[in-house]
Amino acid sequence: MKRRKTGRLAMRCEGKFWNAYYALPDTMEDAILLGSIHIRLVADVTRKNLFMALMQEAVSDMLTDITGTRPTWPDEPHAAPPHERAGHS
Repeated sequence: MKRRKTGRLAMRCEGKFWNAYYALPDTMEDAILLGSIHIRLVADVTRKNLFMALMQEAVSDMLTDITGTRPTWPDEPHAAPPHERAGHS
């Protein structure tokens, strides 16, 4: 079976919150907000990784319900392209 990129989990620091979005591969247009957490609560890397894992599972569940196939994830998170990086808005 050929792998196809259907979307991604996009994490953005916006103001005092770290927000998780499901977004299409090359754009944040029409991205779906999945969850938010106060940035102070994810200063600890363990909690940051737990929040990311929770959001990843949420995306996996959503895509499994829609497509009938559980998505696979890359081994490591990677940075968004420069034009998509959010600052502290």
